[in-house]
Amino acid sequence: MSESSIAAPRDGNRDEAFQDLPGLDPAATSLDVDDLLNDLLQRVTRLLGVDTAAVLLIEPGTDQLLARAALGVEEEVRQGVRVRIGSGFSGRIAADRRPVVLNRIDASTVQNPILWERGIRAMLGVPLQRGPHLLGVLHVGSFVERVFTEDDAALLGLAADRAAGAVEARTIELERSAGSVLQRSLLPSVLPDYPGLEFGTRYVPAQEGGVGGDWYDAFVLPSGDLWIMVGDVSGHGLGPAVIMGRLRSTARAYALEGHGPAEVLELTDRKFQFFEREGMATALCGLAHPPYQTIEIASAGHPSPVIVRPGEQAELVEVPVAVPLGVEKRLGARTIEVDLPVGSVLVAYTDGLVERRGESLEDGLDRLVAAVSAGHPEALCRDLMEKMIGRQIPRDDVAVLALRRVATASGG
Repeated sequence: MSESSIAAPRDGNRDEAFQDLPGLDPAATSLDVDDLLNDLLQRVTRLLGVDTAAVLLIEPGTDQLLARAALGVEEEVRQGVRVRIGSGFSGRIAADRRPVVLNRIDASTVQNPILWERGIRAMLGVPLQRGPHLLGVLHVGSFVERVFTEDDAALLGLAADRAAGAVEARTIELERSAGSVLQRSLLPSVLPDYPGLEFGTRYVPAQEGGVGGDWYDAFVLPSGDLWIMVGDVSGHGLGPAVIMGRLRSTARAYALEGHGPAEVLELTDRKFQFFEREGMATALCGLAHPPYQTIEIASAGHPSPVIVRPGEQAELVEVPVAVPLGVEKRLGARTIEVDLPVGSVLVAYTDGLVERRGESLEDGLDRLVAAVSAGHPEALCRDLMEKMIGRQIPRDDVAVLALRRVATASGG
């Protein structure tokens, strides 16, 4: 028999035999994922007395396993070996999520020729998973004939369990760090310094769930046209942060081509639906021509901005709201023109500023409108964060962009 399953040991005390397995503390380790896996493989080969070991992890967004670490068959990593889930030795382990022993290594049993070319005679593999979530496969091999036992499978399974926790925790931490760096690098480091305009901004990531896809942008084109943009890609983690970067870059490009706010959203949505088919995002775009007496605004499922004019109370701008990006084949965005007399302040934001558990969105918007007042945008942002967030732990990202039109030397 070339391939066989190993049943899980029935003796509940069997795990005690493996308590001396060197621990991999996911909270304490400072190793990156690749170093952690290499350390794991060195320990496993010593404990099991095998000649090769390898870890293949699921490549995000695919149905393939990618070789991430190997000992004795380092070529797997150097050549970027991939195995489709359900095919070959590793693919079968991933699909069935059970230990498998292989005692004939050739083209009929494994996909990767490296394994039989190196002379491996027997293999044992186990799934690498965290709860119901499959992370990959851990397998070992011997250059001599060997019968892998239930104890071998239990030990390798225990190593896989410990590694899975460390890999998951470290991967999340690295993605959080990478996403944070990416997101902050994509937010404008310098806001426009242009006569007649003042700006204030805030960005705060959620403390739970990691960095997300909230963003803001403000820039003045060579023509003097002012663009403001605020958006929110659904989800948290590195993926939404990457999509946010693409979305912002796309919207900027269409704005530079001379399209209006509604057209920018329509064109951005077309590209978004083609390349980010599983994603969804809201966005708000505004365009003001010198001397900025009015601003054109269009929305794709995004919360309405707040405006306060001299001598008036703050109010929500009644922007025609289209569906979010990525939802329907045709966005249907429409533009509204809003008066922006000197001294007016416009505040655009993401829903993390107003949404609270146990409170209706309308109540959150009412609190926001009551908190907006005329004044320098930077001071306004400080006050908004104090009044709307205060000492609460943000459960969602918060992005705020405030714009004030001021008088110029010419009086415009």
